[in-house]
Amino acid sequence: MRRPLRVVFVAPAYWPATAFGGPIPVMRALAAGLVANGHRVDVVTTGLRAIGARPAFRTVIDVVDGACVRYLATPLWFRWMGIAPATARTLARLPRPDVVHIFGFRDVVGTHAAAWCRRHDVPYVFEGLGMVRPKLRKVALKRVLDRTIYRGVLRGAAIAVAASSRERDEYLEAGIPSARIAIRPNGVAPVDARAAGGSLRRRLPIPDGAPIVLSVGRVAAGKGLELLVRTVAAIPHAHGAIVGPDDGHGTTAELLRLRRALGAADRVHLVGAVAPADLGGIYRDADVFVLASAHENFGLVAASAASAGLPVVVTDRCGVAEFLGDGVVVVPYEQTAIEDAVRSLLADSRTRRELGAAGRRAAATLAWPRIVALQVDLYDRVARQ
Repeated sequence: MRRPLRVVFVAPAYWPATAFGGPIPVMRALAAGLVANGHRVDVVTTGLRAIGARPAFRTVIDVVDGACVRYLATPLWFRWMGIAPATARTLARLPRPDVVHIFGFRDVVGTHAAAWCRRHDVPYVFEGLGMVRPKLRKVALKRVLDRTIYRGVLRGAAIAVAASSRERDEYLEAGIPSARIAIRPNGVAPVDARAAGGSLRRRLPIPDGAPIVLSVGRVAAGKGLELLVRTVAAIPHAHGAIVGPDDGHGTTAELLRLRRALGAADRVHLVGAVAPADLGGIYRDADVFVLASAHENFGLVAASAASAGLPVVVTDRCGVAEFLGDGVVVVPYEQTAIEDAVRSLLADSRTRRELGAAGRRAAATLAWPRIVALQVDLYDRVARQ
């Protein structure tokens, strides 16, 4: 019988900080699965719950799905970069773990935790969450910091967990040996197929019979949402629904200006954040799901849409494509290719049904029990080293 493990998660944010994006529900589900299998999970994270929230001047301890979560006092922060001075002290006070799992890169909490692990000879697993290759803002500065301050985080990891082959390639570029890289995809929770549809049409409103092209996730640069707006604007009678929280960098305002310039203000809808329980009905309302990202180490929202039986289009820069197989349409990262794929699917109901069925079957292979088992195997491998 497998020995129960004592695992510590270290992350820049944790549930319920859903505005941080897909990593939050992934970390929560992974922790819950470990606890359900008899393992002990402690979580060390910042006190950040949302962009623009008040500073957290005291540590709060809570239990989430059986995991003990320490939301550390975080008196200083910028967006999701929180400074929690008690990180090392908190780790020292916990019973010695078998393994520490560090999520994210270039944040203060994870960097301090990695240094603490190296000093005390505690093995740690590193999971970059798509952050290892410098992207978007301050790329030159990130490259300098990666060669200096953050260099030890990658070098000291016993195993680097990649959510896809795409992320594995980023690790290799960063100098992590292939022998220390393991691919463990994200798990997908099944979407309630019985959820009632119609809420999205009523909320916006969208006329009955008008096709809906859906996007779910953070409204942020690099998500290709401008390509989606241009696609919907170019397809007569189609409506686009962009569902998710704004990341605070002004992307929503840019999209509003773009849809107005394209004359599509009445057909491109920015819905904002919705409760996870409402997503099933929103998927039922949509005709096609699009993830048009410029870079996505996985793409959990596309896998969730596939699990709901929705035909999915992703760019060739999304790691999830390798796991959805015949259940996804993969196109280059450019507007014409996305538009052609969406037009084709909207015109062919039979292909939509077949693609949706194939996507649902593929997403079923990413069920959380299997993913948790893969992760435990990695922890065992690290603990035996």
